[in-house]
Amino acid sequence: MGSSASVPAMPWSPDGWQRRVAEQQPDWPDEAALTQVVKALGRRPPLVFSGETRKLREQLAAVARGEAFLLQAGDCVESFDSFSTESIQAKLRVILQMAVVLTYSGGIPVVKVGRIAGQLAKPRSSPTETVDGTTLPSFRGHMVNDFAFEAEARRADPQRLLSAYDHAAGTLNLLRALTKGGYAGMSQVHAWNQAFVASSAQGERYEEIAAGIDRALAFMRACGVDLEAGGRLSQVDLFTSHEALLLHYEQALCHGEQGAHYGGSAHMLWIGERTRGPAGAHVDFLSGLANPIGVKLGPGASPEDALELCRRLDPEREPGRLTLISRMGADAVQARLPPLLRAVRDAGHPVVWACDPMHGNTYTSESGHKTRDFDAILREVSGFFAAHGEVGTWPGGLHVELTGEDVTECIGGEAAISEQQLQARYETMCDPRLNGRQSLDLAFRSAELLAERRS
Repeated sequence: MGSSASVPAMPWSPDGWQRRVAEQQPDWPDEAALTQVVKALGRRPPLVFSGETRKLREQLAAVARGEAFLLQAGDCVESFDSFSTESIQAKLRVILQMAVVLTYSGGIPVVKVGRIAGQLAKPRSSPTETVDGTTLPSFRGHMVNDFAFEAEARRADPQRLLSAYDHAAGTLNLLRALTKGGYAGMSQVHAWNQAFVASSAQGERYEEIAAGIDRALAFMRACGVDLEAGGRLSQVDLFTSHEALLLHYEQALCHGEQGAHYGGSAHMLWIGERTRGPAGAHVDFLSGLANPIGVKLGPGASPEDALELCRRLDPEREPGRLTLISRMGADAVQARLPPLLRAVRDAGHPVVWACDPMHGNTYTSESGHKTRDFDAILREVSGFFAAHGEVGTWPGGLHVELTGEDVTECIGGEAAISEQQLQARYETMCDPRLNGRQSLDLAFRSAELLAERRS
């Protein structure tokens, strides 16, 4: 990740990152093909609009002030193979259900950001993988190569960058139709229920909330408030985000507007734990964008690391510009997070603090499945709130990997999934995700912590 020493300022340009060390980049076998693909991407329109990006910054500024809460959620890594209306709609439905629980029970506006429409590449702990004596390049997401353990499938193919753009564009088209066309409106709360949730304890709790909202909407209609399509309550703002990992792709979609440069691949981009070195290429590239930027901070992050990242990514101390996402692990969060909170607060950086309770709590089960214990996830969220209570800062949000499918990838939760049940519906291509029931369970518990904090 590089040194936390102060990095000398250099004039920024979209291709300036190429003069720095770029971690986690694929070994592209054909540089000429990569160059042609990057040129083709550069001729395509941005996937998101600068006005939408500025709107997200305004909403995140409210989170930084303690006036709202961030819910950033979605797939570990999206798949070309599971690209369908049903899968996108199911993910959206779970995010909206969680947001309703947090808003209604926590009593605060929720900024909704999906890990969607671009989360197609993943960093890896090793560039290669060995199975039965055969060593091949690691799977880096469908933006780079294929999951099948075959030599040709694991070859990095730059044409996949174009496919990733098309996948993201199609996903965004559907999301805009769903969130602006009435499907995501408050009057549709009951329609968001899924069959496997409706029969659970969370489903019963969710129905109580939905019934309360229905009564409030009926009252508003009786008072003459227009709730039909096109009204404020019939639409939802959902923004997109992904880890800005493949810098050729991000550079190709970067565009200038009104004296600023915007990343056109998503509304919000984040830098991962493995690529957050302040002298590295990822920090350099994202430092010049006007988008909201996130950075993952693991248990090894020091106060000096956090401050240097703030200096590099938020030199003007602008609320809504920078989100620091802690991923400490359940056993480390209450010891490791407070020093970072104090350092950033005392330096006057108005950042959003969010909790990623997933990545620090991953382990391999006896059956060989990578998994997460739902109890550990809850403990990290509780520890995150406790750390902020100790320091007097605002616990601004959650960053969660989930799916709308009824998978068995994380143990525990209301459904009491055991390690022996993991293989029943273990479908992730990389990290284990919460299913719909577990996601709602997390939302209810987080809403309780949020209500306690606000009171």
